[in-house]
Amino acid sequence: MTGELRIIPIGGLPEVRPGDVLADLLAPVAALEANDVVVVTQKVVSKAEARLVPIDADDPVAHKALVEAESVRVLRRRGDLIVSETSHGFVCANAGIDLSNVERGYAALLPVDPDRSARRIRDGLRARLGVDVAVIISDTFGRPWRMGVTDIAIGCAGIAGIVDLRGSADHHGRTLQVTEVCVVDELAAAAEIVMGKARGIPAAIVRGVAPEWLRDGSVRTEVVRPPGEDLFR
Repeated sequence: MTGELRIIPIGGLPEVRPGDVLADLLAPVAALEANDVVVVTQKVVSKAEARLVPIDADDPVAHKALVEAESVRVLRRRGDLIVSETSHGFVCANAGIDLSNVERGYAALLPVDPDRSARRIRDGLRARLGVDVAVIISDTFGRPWRMGVTDIAIGCAGIAGIVDLRGSADHHGRTLQVTEVCVVDELAAAAEIVMGKARGIPAAIVRGVAPEWLRDGSVRTEVVRPPGEDLFR
């Protein structure tokens, strides 16, 4: 790795509608090179995959029934906030259901299988542009014990979810014992800086990642911590 990354916002995407093929929309406006990583927000993936559900726009808690339906387990409740586990294994607020950046009167659900969504976009871009890229589906999550939100990866294709540094040496020659880096989360958070929350830019290119990171990867199998290894569930 060169030590330098470029993060390039992808502008010019039209409003995404249910049934759209995201590779068709991205290909004309994304100047992609081999080994780029394309980060696409969950919201446009959910829109394209028709994961939009009508709700009563005048009822501020109308989406709470959807939260219950999309949760396999509710972990905590506080007022209107529900922290639950989704079928994907994600532990998050309100089962990842979002009302922002969608048409009034609708709520956006998470994609059914975000890893599969990432593979579909990757395959489509390869077919249209003839370049091999990696794809990350990003979403905004809160974190226990820390204020604020950040973007993380909920799906990926063509890139490692985790880079295992155990057994390698640190700067002082000490052998790393437990260090496993969630590179897809780091790249998702970096890409969000140029996409923003209200700029209408739902995708970005990260250029310059280490070639050894580019392999088959999965958020669900690599990144989601099994309940048996979770000290807090």
